[in-house]
Amino acid sequence: MSDQPATSTSESTPQSTEAELIAVRREKLGKIRELGIDPFGAKFDTTTTPGKLKADFADEKAVTIAGRLLAIRDMGKSVFATIGDVEGRIQIYLNQKGVSETDWDLYQLLDLGDWIGVEGESFTTGKGEPSVKVNKLTMLSKSLRPMPDKWHGVSDRETKYRKRHLDLMSNEHSAEVFITRSKMIAEIRSFLHERDYLEVETPMLQSIAGGAAARPFETYHNALGMDLTLRIAPELFLKRLLVGGFTKVFELNRNFRNEGISRRHNPEFTMLEAYAAYGDFETMADMVEEMTCHLAEKFCGGLQIEHKDEQGETLRTINLQRPWKRANYHDLIKEVAGDDFFDITPEARRAKCDELGVQLSDNMEDYEVVQQVFEKKVEEHTFDPCFVTRVASELIPLAKVTPGGKTVEVYELIINGQEISPGYSELNDPDLQRERLEHQAGGEEEQQIDHDFVETLENGMPPAGGIGIGIDRLIMMLTGASTIRDVVLFPLLKKKD
Repeated sequence: MSDQPATSTSESTPQSTEAELIAVRREKLGKIRELGIDPFGAKFDTTTTPGKLKADFADEKAVTIAGRLLAIRDMGKSVFATIGDVEGRIQIYLNQKGVSETDWDLYQLLDLGDWIGVEGESFTTGKGEPSVKVNKLTMLSKSLRPMPDKWHGVSDRETKYRKRHLDLMSNEHSAEVFITRSKMIAEIRSFLHERDYLEVETPMLQSIAGGAAARPFETYHNALGMDLTLRIAPELFLKRLLVGGFTKVFELNRNFRNEGISRRHNPEFTMLEAYAAYGDFETMADMVEEMTCHLAEKFCGGLQIEHKDEQGETLRTINLQRPWKRANYHDLIKEVAGDDFFDITPEARRAKCDELGVQLSDNMEDYEVVQQVFEKKVEEHTFDPCFVTRVASELIPLAKVTPGGKTVEVYELIINGQEISPGYSELNDPDLQRERLEHQAGGEEEQQIDHDFVETLENGMPPAGGIGIGIDRLIMMLTGASTIRDVVLFPLLKKKD
């Protein structure tokens, strides 16, 4: 049955307009009510789900299941149909003699997209298809709009993102991605809990947007009469907990940044941050490597992750086989810009960028020029995992400085051409922290520096390792998605006129 075309009992011609199809469905809505049946149902107790029944199938079991009507093959006095939800589907068999007259009349008024409940007995057809023979049919919800075409689904990308419900009901792959996302997030929590990390919640409304360099969303609290921002990162509050005595802590929640939108960026995104007292950036790198491989083996069938184009052709295969590469930031840049790149003058570095085709703006400082070369010539061309270590100290003011003061003890994990996770040996010297935040603020420290955080450090924070993981990007990589919108259920889109 699963390979049979979907047909409807009422939508007779493919040329019918949507308005005509809706009119037919509304007419049937009235007829269902005339049968004395509520077309929008009520509580319905089930014994299992379509997906679970099919996965653990056995003949001659009394079952009660519910789902959306997804396909119909009408043969007159008997019918094969498919019902299901995002987690799976199963075939049902309805025979006029096997149900009441009212139930058969109800069947005649059903359309694809309707939600129904069935009571019956499991059996296997002669073709080997797990099925349910229906003894009783229950109306749960009448769909007043036609479903997307079975074979093409929602082909328009904008409609797919604006009306995710249509995408989910017509595209099994999309549904699988979001189920996998949910299970992966649950597994991440379990992975951390097993290692004695405690999950906490920190404020999303903050008086100072700290923990990252990003433009915040701004708002105002009327009762307190104060300006607030949506958080750009939970880092400074999580470190307060280390000062308070938490030794392993994490938060998995939303961050908000009022910046650009692209295939890798959504203004609200899911971030994991975790901190472990007495660790360092290498401790955290080991954990991220172990956790990512664990997720790949549990949910992706192994450590080889295929990424395909829209035509289904393989673009690349990402190899997550351990151990992952670890490489020095400056060494990677030298490989693409020349061994003398850090020995020449800043002006000569800018000239070298012209040769490399790396675009710069006039107001970039020298370390930003170097970072631009890294992003365009190293990061975007690194597909297998690489921990990039010892980056410029100006880039990350919250990490411990390496001896000599020119780099910091961090990693940036690059997979599939984008940063998946940064990790630090956390800076716990309050005087140095204040100095570095003031340098980053560039004269606007009263607006940008969280002095309360620095004061908190004066109470003593143990040495610690910390990580951030962009969960959306991680799931993009693991599921082969080409855009963040394919792994975020409801991405932000520009409002339609």
